[in-house]
Amino acid sequence: MYKKWLITASLLSLSACASVTTTTELTQTIGQQAPAVWQSQHNGEQTLATDWLADFHDTHLTALVSEALRHNHDLLASAARIAQAQALAVSGAAARLPSVDFSARGTRNLIQNVPDTETYGATLSVSWEADLWGRIADRARAGYVNVKAAEADFAAARLSIAGQTTQAWFDLIEGGQQVALAKDDLKSRQRSSRLVERRYSRGVSSSLDVRLARSALAGSEANLALREQLLANATRRLELLLGRYPAKAIKAARTLPLLDPVAGVGTPADVLVRRPDIMAAEARLTAAGLRASEARKALLPRLSFSPTASTGGTSVADVFDLNTLAGRLLSNLAQPVFRGGALKAEIARTRAAQREQIELYANLVLRAWREAEDALDGETYLARREAALNVSTTEAREAETLAIREYGRGVGSIFEMLDAQRRRISAESQFIAASKERAANRVRLHLAIAGEFKTQAVKTAANVNEDTSL
Repeated sequence: MYKKWLITASLLSLSACASVTTTTELTQTIGQQAPAVWQSQHNGEQTLATDWLADFHDTHLTALVSEALRHNHDLLASAARIAQAQALAVSGAAARLPSVDFSARGTRNLIQNVPDTETYGATLSVSWEADLWGRIADRARAGYVNVKAAEADFAAARLSIAGQTTQAWFDLIEGGQQVALAKDDLKSRQRSSRLVERRYSRGVSSSLDVRLARSALAGSEANLALREQLLANATRRLELLLGRYPAKAIKAARTLPLLDPVAGVGTPADVLVRRPDIMAAEARLTAAGLRASEARKALLPRLSFSPTASTGGTSVADVFDLNTLAGRLLSNLAQPVFRGGALKAEIARTRAAQREQIELYANLVLRAWREAEDALDGETYLARREAALNVSTTEAREAETLAIREYGRGVGSIFEMLDAQRRRISAESQFIAASKERAANRVRLHLAIAGEFKTQAVKTAANVNEDTSL
C-alpha cells in the first residue's frame, strides 16, 4: 500500500518537468492510499476530538497556553512573516501594471557678465510588459500561494507552542514531584543515619555501617541539589515560552492530570487535510509549480513597452507641452524583447526545485503518519509501564519498611537496608517520570493528528486574527 503511494509520488515528480503538478491531485492520490484506520494498538474513535486541551481538566494549564499564544516571541515572529509574504505578493503582482516615472528639472545661469537664462525640462518614462503567455500572472499567483504557506506555518507554530507549553507544564509538575521525593529520601536517610549512630554508640554496629549511612546521606543531599536545579531550569523554560522574564517564579501543580481513555483520533487520511505543516508544504509545492511554469514561459517572446520622452524650454509652460510629450512617447512605443540562453538553466533549476518540494511533501506525510502511529502505540506501552512501576513502587515501600525494621532489631544488615531505600526511591522516581511521559505522549498524539483546542481569542503583532480553536 505504502509502496504504491511512493511510486505515485515518484511518477508525479518525474512528470513535473512536463507539467505543473497540482497539490489537489497529489493530496487525493495520497488520501486514496492512506490506511482506513491506524495500525497501532488503540481503541480510539475515528471521529475527531474537539478540544484536547480541555481533556486535561486543568484551568491553569489553559490559562498558560492562552498567555503563550499572546506573548511567545517565536509565534509573533511567525505572524510577522505573514505580513512579509503579503507585501512580497503585492509587490510581485504590481509587475502586471504599467510603471510610470516622472521627473522635472530647472536650471539658471549665474555666471557673471552673461545674461541670466533659465531652462526647464521634464522626463516621462513608462514601462509595461504585455503578459501574453501568463508568465507574470504565474509569478503573481506564486506570491499569493506563498502567503498561504506563511499562514499555514503560523498555524503550525501556534499548535506547536500550545503543545510545548503543555509539555513544559508537565515537566514542571514532574520536577516538583521529583524534588519532593528527593526531600523525602533525604529525611529517610537522616533517620537511618541516626539509627546507625545510636547502634554504633551502643557498640551494636560497626564503623563500616556509620560510613555507609553517611555516604548514602551525602548522596541524597547531592540528588536533592540536582533535582532542585532541574526544577529551576524547567520553570525558566516555561517562562520563556510565555514570553516572561525567566525568574523561576511559576509554581507547579502538585499532581499530573488524570488521563481519560484516548478517543477522537480520526483516520490517517484526516492528517493530510488537518496538519498545518502539510498544508504549508502543499502551498510551497504549488508555488514551485508556478515558478517552473514562469521559467518555461520566459523562453517565449515578450512584448514590452519602455518609452521615454523629454520636454524642455525657457519657460515653465514648455515642460507641460503634452502634445510634444505624447508625440515623443508614441514614437518609441513598441520595443519587443526576446531572451533565451541562460533561461534554460533557470528552467532546469525550477524543475529541480519542484521535484524537491514533491519529495519533501511525501516525506512530511510519512513522518506525520509515523508520529501518530508512535504516539498511539505509546498510549498502550506507557500505560502498561506506568501500571508496572506503580506495583514496583508499592512493593519497594514495603520492602524498605521491613529492611529498616529488621536492621533495628539486629537481624538485617546495613546493606539490605540501604539497598531497600535505594530501590524504593528509584521505583518512585521512575513512576513519576513514566506518568509524566504518558501525559506528554498524549500531547504528542494530538500534535501529530493536529487536534483542535480552544483558548481565548488571540491577536498577534501582525494583525493576524485567530479563531478560538485550531
